[in-house]
Amino acid sequence: MVGAGLAGLAAAVQLQRRGAQVVLHDAADYAGGRCRSYYDAKLGATLDSGNHMLLSGNFATLNYARAIGAADELVGPALPEYPFVDLATRARWTVRMSAGRLPWWIFDTNARVPNTGPTDYLALVPLLFAKPGRSVAQTMRCDGPLWDRLLRPLFHAMLNVEPREASAELTGAMVRETLLAGSLACRPLVPRNGLGSAFVDPALRLLQHGGAAIRLGSRLRETQFAADGSRVQTLHFADESIALEANHAVILAVPSDIAQTLVPGLRAPTRFAATVNVHFAVEPPFGLPPITGLLNGTSAWLFASDGRLSVSVSDAERLLDTPHDELAATVWADVAQAATLPVLPMPAWQVVAEKRAMFAALPDQETLRPGTRTRWKNLLLAGDWTATGLPATIEGAIRSGQKAADTLLNEPMERR
Repeated sequence: MVGAGLAGLAAAVQLQRRGAQVVLHDAADYAGGRCRSYYDAKLGATLDSGNHMLLSGNFATLNYARAIGAADELVGPALPEYPFVDLATRARWTVRMSAGRLPWWIFDTNARVPNTGPTDYLALVPLLFAKPGRSVAQTMRCDGPLWDRLLRPLFHAMLNVEPREASAELTGAMVRETLLAGSLACRPLVPRNGLGSAFVDPALRLLQHGGAAIRLGSRLRETQFAADGSRVQTLHFADESIALEANHAVILAVPSDIAQTLVPGLRAPTRFAATVNVHFAVEPPFGLPPITGLLNGTSAWLFASDGRLSVSVSDAERLLDTPHDELAATVWADVAQAATLPVLPMPAWQVVAEKRAMFAALPDQETLRPGTRTRWKNLLLAGDWTATGLPATIEGAIRSGQKAADTLLNEPMERR
């Protein structure tokens, strides 16, 4: 295994569960990649590299959490409820999806999006038949209260690009697995003790207990192929070279730009989307929901946890050059309004920006995503940028790792 992000960890856990011997390398001195926790000296607290909202329909993620003994780390409301605040009009509402597979909630004026009727929700149907290469705007109606007050905020968070421009195919896949799979697949979940406790640390403990070798700070410099072009022959790391025997294989679970330097002729997405997260060291007011959607402000989603309020902004390239103190003040004004807190004094804050958080989920970029297999029989790919059928999400990353592991073990190398 090369790469100890979520895709690599998921592949390693799956391989070990099925009896394979695992050696896990990563160039960084830590595991988790772009989905990790770390100690921030400024706030004196452990922060996540990004705020992530999961859904109860993310079956691969939940199965992975159970496999590493961390299922209780993902928490959320008992029912799929989504509170929203319009920062421009100060309006507040909560979308409350009914239990079961049938969407009875769309017939309840107190549960559905304000100013919508049941027939408005038929706007989602064209997404189920979306053609490759088409955008959401080319496929469905992208205006009106349903779009503005529910669909656009949700799609923006999951796709990390302007939803109208996003791949209709990817958006349809999300809708099919969540909104149309019944409300029990739509319950929002968050890691209660951070990404590290939910996804990374338990996986490392499990792998070590099972005999896996974990080599952090081990950067793969070069991949050497056999003369006949059939397989990977040698992996050259910064401090060692490893010759691969006939029964050895490699799952490459590294960022797409790194993979392209290691795999000749590899096609991969070329456009990326940024995220910005701002954390405030303040105790959330009593009764504030764990997740709140924010409309018509700089902020997009507000996350409340013990001792901290955090905001995520998707598709945030426009904010990358904003001075952090200015950005924090702007975001805090949004948070203070949504949480009914005083604007002054502003609590201690930290801005975390990621310029290349994920590939841009646009129609042309979807066509560039490679599959799991490569033309070398002992080399497979994993990562949220590969062809998972989903946008670049935690669910997509974990699925890609599990698929790579299963492909490797289900198809002996002499038959591939």
